[in-house]
Amino acid sequence: MSRIGKKPVSLVKGVSASVSGQTVEVKGPKGTRSFTATDDVTITIDGEEIKVTPRGTSKRARQQWGMARSMVENLVQGVSTGFKKELEIQGVGYRAAVAGNVLKLSLGYSHEVNFAVPAGVTVTSPKQTEIVVEGIDQQLVGQVAANIREWRKPEPYKGKGIRYKGEFVFRKEGKKK
Repeated sequence: MSRIGKKPVSLVKGVSASVSGQTVEVKGPKGTRSFTATDDVTITIDGEEIKVTPRGTSKRARQQWGMARSMVENLVQGVSTGFKKELEIQGVGYRAAVAGNVLKLSLGYSHEVNFAVPAGVTVTSPKQTEIVVEGIDQQLVGQVAANIREWRKPEPYKGKGIRYKGEFVFRKEGKKK
């Protein structure tokens, strides 16, 4: 029995949803998103709630039950409040700046890294050492943040690199004489 799947997803103020077949479309102040569920679950709208129920008792139906409910909840959260990932840059001379649709990163390489920001995501740099990735698609926001972090992951000796805000980097002791 899925504990996540049992809970209905409540629609917040300003968000509307419609179901056609296995596709759920959610509209809100930040945009429109849709999700197509598998045939193992049934999605219904009861007033201000979206309910997901399994079709049968097979293992796959129970797996899809919780997953489909989580996906619908992410749609509602995305169009109402959106998703945000914050990155911080540590290191001497490491900095970031946004110019139009390109994030320019100085990360200690012989050249400046130009990261093209994909559609559906906004990247801002409030300070030279901070990057904020925002959007309505949780997967896309996380992937863009991971791609930016990939350019210079935090290293364990000095802690230099790009890290998520609040991320703990295990520090190692250097060589001893």
